[in-house]
Amino acid sequence: MADALPSALPESEVVRLGARFPARGVAVGEGVQVSVRECGGGSDLPLVCLHGIGSGSASWLEVAQALAPRARLIAWDAPGYGESTPLAVDAPRGTDYAQRLRELLDALGIARCVLVGHSLGALMAAPAARVDSRIAALVLISPAQGYGAPGRETERARVHAERMASLNELGIAGMAARRSARLVSEHASPLARQWVRWNMTRLHERGYRQAIELLCGGDLLADLPAPVPVTVACGALDVVTPPAGCTEVAQHCGVVLESIADAGHACYVERPEAVAALLGRVLHSVDG
Repeated sequence: MADALPSALPESEVVRLGARFPARGVAVGEGVQVSVRECGGGSDLPLVCLHGIGSGSASWLEVAQALAPRARLIAWDAPGYGESTPLAVDAPRGTDYAQRLRELLDALGIARCVLVGHSLGALMAAPAARVDSRIAALVLISPAQGYGAPGRETERARVHAERMASLNELGIAGMAARRSARLVSEHASPLARQWVRWNMTRLHERGYRQAIELLCGGDLLADLPAPVPVTVACGALDVVTPPAGCTEVAQHCGVVLESIADAGHACYVERPEAVAALLGRVLHSVDG
């Protein structure tokens, strides 16, 4: 079982992460930085990847390595994650994260990119794609719809209370021990399970609390469809954002849901080769 696994990665994996996908801080304003990891090349159109609520930039390592010979992949630590400066407001919305992303693209000198949002990252990516002409295509993987839509007030209050209570009672380490197993399917390798749990143990309380506010206040469908080509994918065995909900997002965008076989919510950690192939197809279709 996943809970029987140590939360620490083998030292060889930590070394590999630092060597092949190192983190660095990018200044985006006075006293403000965004931590990013990147590798690869070969295409003029980079992939900019946004992780979910219980993860971080390191989670994109295997996808980045799979794409490295032909694509540049940049993964950020969202505000309040890793070494990234938290947002100033306690209850940010998707537009606040989108603005920080705009500042990052400015700082990196990126003229055009494909934006990829996993889970909560979809609630950051969609509003960014609506207003930033540099985004050539949008990929949503196991997208979280959020609970901010009209009529979801009761559900929103319940999820907010449960998430905050879990954080207060268990702390970050306790949440990682209890929740990380839900993010992968029964087919996940022991190493993939360790990666998911390790990423969750590295969360910071303030950034996670802000992310809960985004989850509870966000409304993905209100920001979709984006004014660019959209791809929606989901792990076939996802129990966090199940295929039925992801199909609703895809239909709202006028596309067919892409299913990642034998994978749960963290499908890009569990099945990185399949997700890399999907992103490669998106790059090819946009970059021509």
